[in-house]
Amino acid sequence: MTLRREVAAVARLDLAEVLRSRWLVFCLCVHGALAATFVLVGLRESGIIGFTGMGRALMSWTHALLFLLPLLALSATGQVVNAARDDGTLELLLANPVSRTGWFVGTSLVRVLALVAPLLVAMPAMAIAGSLAFGQPVPWDFVWRGVAVSTSLLLCFVALGLCISTFVRNQAKALMLTILVWVAGVALIDFGLIGVMLQWELPPSAVFTLAMLNPVQCARLALLSAAQPELATFGPVGFFLANRVGADGLLAIGIGWPLLLGATAWAWSLAMFKRRDLV
Repeated sequence: MTLRREVAAVARLDLAEVLRSRWLVFCLCVHGALAATFVLVGLRESGIIGFTGMGRALMSWTHALLFLLPLLALSATGQVVNAARDDGTLELLLANPVSRTGWFVGTSLVRVLALVAPLLVAMPAMAIAGSLAFGQPVPWDFVWRGVAVSTSLLLCFVALGLCISTFVRNQAKALMLTILVWVAGVALIDFGLIGVMLQWELPPSAVFTLAMLNPVQCARLALLSAAQPELATFGPVGFFLANRVGADGLLAIGIGWPLLLGATAWAWSLAMFKRRDLV
């Protein structure tokens, strides 16, 4: 059996499991609830860091997604490999003419599809619905920017979740580690950077370099630079970013670094999965 047919066979089986678990419905409901909240509340006022009306609602929603999407991705993938290993599914499938690479690639593609598809539907749908309901113009450039940044962030944390699931065999420990990774990505890094800045008074370039190690922080700056190109709210660091990096540079970093980190984590996970025992 060729690798393509192996991936297709595994993908069909895993997609059936995802559909049975109502994961797609859950993601659509979460995105829909967030979108409805920001459309109904955000469009009541106008004027925030360069955007008005629909722009404000989209800006608020995408920033909320930066906290939610990593958690969804880690939850969907943090126990895929170790759960299949524990319940015997992995051993059963690989007893058939399916290679380890085929299983890992097929499972990864389905998990990415289950997470990205609701986002690709919800974000443009929110913009169109808000425009029709309130007569607000839609900033499509920001919509596609948000889609690109959010998708790259999802791919990054899908890979990190698969990495955790591959390396940590105990499901309880894997769950704890996914929570720690999420907390570190969305909260602890900010507090750590503030402490470093206060303690050592690092130059803006050094603070920026440390911040960019966090893919969530990269995504934040890529989105914020679209609304406020001068980044005045960040003080000297914002002045450095606006003049040395620019909005286009921050967008490239906000998309490129999560993709690079995710690709590295995924390739490492696949290599270890192919070498490790099934049980």
